[in-house]
Amino acid sequence: MLEISGLTVSYHTSGGVVPAVHGVDLEVGPGEIVAVVGESGSGKSTTAHAAIGLLPRGGRIHSGRISFAGRDLTGLSEKDWRQVRGTGIALVPQDPTVSLDPVQRIGEQVAEVLLIHRLATRREAATQALDLLRRAGVDRPELRARQYPHELSGGLRQRVLIAIALAGKPRLIIADEPTSALDVTVQREILDHLEELAAESGTAVLLITHDLGVAADRAARIAVLSEGRLVEEGPAQKLLAAPAHDYTRQLLAAAPSLTREPLRPRRAEGPDVLLSVDSLTKTFALPRKGSVRSVDNVSFRLTRGRTLALVGESGSGKTTTARMVAGLETPSSGTVLFDGQDLTRLSAGELRRLRRRFQLVYQNPYASLNPRFTIADVIGEPLRAFRAEGPNRVAELVDQVALPSSVLRRKPAELSGGQRQRAAIARALALRPDLVVLDEPVSALDVSVQAQILKLLVGLQDELGLTYLFITHDLAVVREIADHVGVMRRGKLLELGPADDVLLRPRDQYTRDLLAAIPGSERIDA
Repeated sequence: MLEISGLTVSYHTSGGVVPAVHGVDLEVGPGEIVAVVGESGSGKSTTAHAAIGLLPRGGRIHSGRISFAGRDLTGLSEKDWRQVRGTGIALVPQDPTVSLDPVQRIGEQVAEVLLIHRLATRREAATQALDLLRRAGVDRPELRARQYPHELSGGLRQRVLIAIALAGKPRLIIADEPTSALDVTVQREILDHLEELAAESGTAVLLITHDLGVAADRAARIAVLSEGRLVEEGPAQKLLAAPAHDYTRQLLAAAPSLTREPLRPRRAEGPDVLLSVDSLTKTFALPRKGSVRSVDNVSFRLTRGRTLALVGESGSGKTTTARMVAGLETPSSGTVLFDGQDLTRLSAGELRRLRRRFQLVYQNPYASLNPRFTIADVIGEPLRAFRAEGPNRVAELVDQVALPSSVLRRKPAELSGGQRQRAAIARALALRPDLVVLDEPVSALDVSVQAQILKLLVGLQDELGLTYLFITHDLAVVREIADHVGVMRRGKLLELGPADDVLLRPRDQYTRDLLAAIPGSERIDA
């Protein structure tokens, strides 16, 4: 169906030519799912975009051949490409928030493909759009077709992109990280659906992912890219059981979903309670009459030097709980005791003075760091705000999170995602806090960078005696870092206990569902 041979791609920038892909060979057969795996910068997305003629500005194919169903696509004009895209090859992009038109209704965006390719009249297209949404697993398609993208959850928006990809009845779907930003249960549903489509209609799928766990579950064959080169390729089971290349072995070792071993032995609850949350509740008023209870009577305690992970899907209330713990959200009722002091009863001045003892690390390091500041300014900002230690402390912090001193003069945009997250951690440690609240700190990172950040957090905890409240939707990450685990759903704490009890002997069916949805779980259970 798709044959790529000797593909070499470079990007022409103001700073010169940047090589991206070097002589890649790849084949995808009818009805086959092939996964291309690698970290950011490995060339996997560039290879996929070259295969559908959507290289970004400055991207050029220097050599090689791309053939689809026996037709050479390498030298196609843009007009010819428009005949191939949608009906021959379709793309499911990574980010539905960016890929969907925010001012156009969902039904119109699905129908647009049918109209552009003259596959239906306007009236027929509206009816067929509902059927496509239904096939893509969208509930209540008649309602969803009238909604705008911002009114849908991330999982539903991703399903809409699948419906758009299906509209032209393509013979090949390129799915570029289609689930990387989704909860594990939603991720499983989306990938199940792609797999069913491949089996039912013979549609081939080229799955681009950084997660070997996803590839292990879904692909018949896996191709591993590193620095633009194909380093290993073969049947999924064989490649994962006996990887031939060091890079593949590194990816396997780094993937949280493919290991059950914690980064250090788990620790029992200690006698020194640092954080005690009792009957915490948060109710938000809705724009039109009524309210929604985001957190419902949640209670737990966290002892000094330990890690408690709060786990749940989007909308479970875990982040709202964390924001109340950090004093950034006011509870509707309940108490938050930090080292014996009730944060809910402190004045603004008292809370500010105490806040230096608990700090927050956000999910997206790019959004949480001031883009106009240098890294030295970013890390030093809490020190200036509290008139604490000076430049020597900034240099010490950079060294503590294993960043080179050269980053101090650079701005966040000049750093990789992992380096930016290290800078965010350094900023959180600037005032020598007792408690660090980590809100999805590794979910936006490649698995190998995730592994580095998790090891860093464990090392810092041992060195500095830190206490962590770790917010995540990923139980695979929890297995590596948590001493205790709480599972949240719809604002309620369903399960709470030592990590091994919750992960190995879950009491609640929802916890069992989350564990079963971890990519690669079938492989490690075997």
